[in-house]
Amino acid sequence: MQLSRTNTFILLTFLVAMWGVNWPLSKYALEFATPLLFAGLRITIGGLLLLIFAIPRYRNLNLKHTWHIYLISAILNIILFFGFQTFGLSMMPAGLFSTIVFMQPVLLGIGAWLWLGESMNGFKIVGLILGFIGVAVISINDGSGNISTVGVLLGLASTVTWSFGTIYMKKSSAKVDAIWLTTLQMIFGGIVLLITGSAVENWTEIVWNQPFISTLSVIAIFCTALTWLVFFLLVRSGEAGKMGSFNFLVPLIAIVVSVIFLGETITAKMVVGLILIIVGIVLVNLQMRSMKDRENRLEGSTD
Repeated sequence: MQLSRTNTFILLTFLVAMWGVNWPLSKYALEFATPLLFAGLRITIGGLLLLIFAIPRYRNLNLKHTWHIYLISAILNIILFFGFQTFGLSMMPAGLFSTIVFMQPVLLGIGAWLWLGESMNGFKIVGLILGFIGVAVISINDGSGNISTVGVLLGLASTVTWSFGTIYMKKSSAKVDAIWLTTLQMIFGGIVLLITGSAVENWTEIVWNQPFISTLSVIAIFCTALTWLVFFLLVRSGEAGKMGSFNFLVPLIAIVVSVIFLGETITAKMVVGLILIIVGIVLVNLQMRSMKDRENRLEGSTD
């Protein structure tokens, strides 16, 4: 199914906006819940909602031969990614943490070069260098007390596991149904996070008030389940390549929302680091987009 430009723009806007507000919303929710139990709740609820869309595609499941793909994907994309993410988010400003995590396109370019046979070029190299310099600048302790070294490391760990998870999903995409892959990895990963959280955290520490329930619902429905559905709609329509050029807007949205609604502050050091990281992400995404355009032109010339 080919989407119109208007529909593509609407879906991309929704996806980036939800990714952006996810960070300050999750930061706010952590005021009422412990990290692992919160991560388990949001992922399990989102996975159960996606099950509604996956069940009609039950003939595509083929669990007997592909169970290991679902398991590995759940470990990388859910258990490790959201585990590191949620703990790190509790230690750092939401906007800043999201910027570190969204270095993923930069690291993904390196991983795709090493394991998927994609080309390496000057844009990607410069983007990677600028991104890591930006993280180093942010990590320098100037006595402000705003930056947690452990939080930065957890953000980088989130980025690495997300990158490996994405590469693994790309390499395995022809063997599994995309919606079933997302649904099962979320349900399995969410349950593991809930079990782990139950062992090391206390359910009584969750404040089940109206702000927490409302925030959890928005995150599970809009920032988790619906964003994945939109993602796969864009992939199936051939518009996934455009998402790369929009990725750098996610941390910007997260920063603006965090400053306005959470009262977070940004120091000069953070601004320098943020600019370096975002420029690095933009360089990689611009190159990815130009490569995609060349591929489309080549395909068109062979028709």
